Amino acid sequence: MESSLFSLSGKTALVTGGGRGIGFALAKGLAEHGADVALVARTKEQLEVAAHKIQSQTSSNARAFPFDVENVGEIERFFERIVAEMHGIDILVNCAGTTIRGPAEDVDLATWNRVIQVNLTSVLVLSQAFCWHRKQAGKAGRIINIGSLTCHAARPTTAAYGSSKSGLLMLTKTLAVEWAKYNINVNLIGPGYIATELTKPLWTDDDFNRWVIEKTPLARWGQPEDLVGAAVLLASRAGDFITGQIIYVDGGWLALL
Repeated sequence: MESSLFSLSGKTALVTGGGRGIGFALAKGLAEHGADVALVARTKEQLEVAAHKIQSQTSSNARAFPFDVENVGEIERFFERIVAEMHGIDILVNCAGTTIRGPAEDVDLATWNRVIQVNLTSVLVLSQAFCWHRKQAGKAGRIINIGSLTCHAARPTTAAYGSSKSGLLMLTKTLAVEWAKYNINVNLIGPGYIATELTKPLWTDDDFNRWVIEKTPLARWGQPEDLVGAAVLLASRAGDFITGQIIYVDGGWLALL
């Protein structure tokens, strides 16, 4: 197999939620395969540290662009700024997300709307901006959305989150079908239980940790780096004929009854 099949040299990726956790691991992984990366997240200081780490540990250019994707009305202008400063975006990774847990009967509309806005509406608006950019450039593109096990099954106390992520799966399929004519491939990665700073309250809880390990055939929590291979596949020439798909990276979670 030719070594260039998974190369991202000459490509530029925009990664939302790129300051830490899964987003940072994906940005670093894409950079390690040759892509320049634009990191987007709310916290400027954290984002700048992340960009510096990638810049110092790879041969790729990494830039920090602080922004809250909840501000959907500002996304188009913000995206245009990144395109201008990075000289184009070839790969869009929608990783930014949020959740607020609570019984479904107690979810208020403000909470519901915020989760849907961040996890689903912002992805649509950012993907639209990316589509217009690639159409104007007359070039192909790749969109990689980050879903969840809740794309497939429900968990108590996650009504808004699960609805946003299952909606993201259908949005992924719809955009893949509509934008194939523009040579824009759209896919989704569905992580299993991944040990990050955000999930620390879960993996440090003895009972929950035991439950996850017992339910996972590979008998461990995933690490953010476990998702890099799937992202590189979908972003590179190796994924040229893959679109409208969800790839679960879950240690076998969904394969077990």
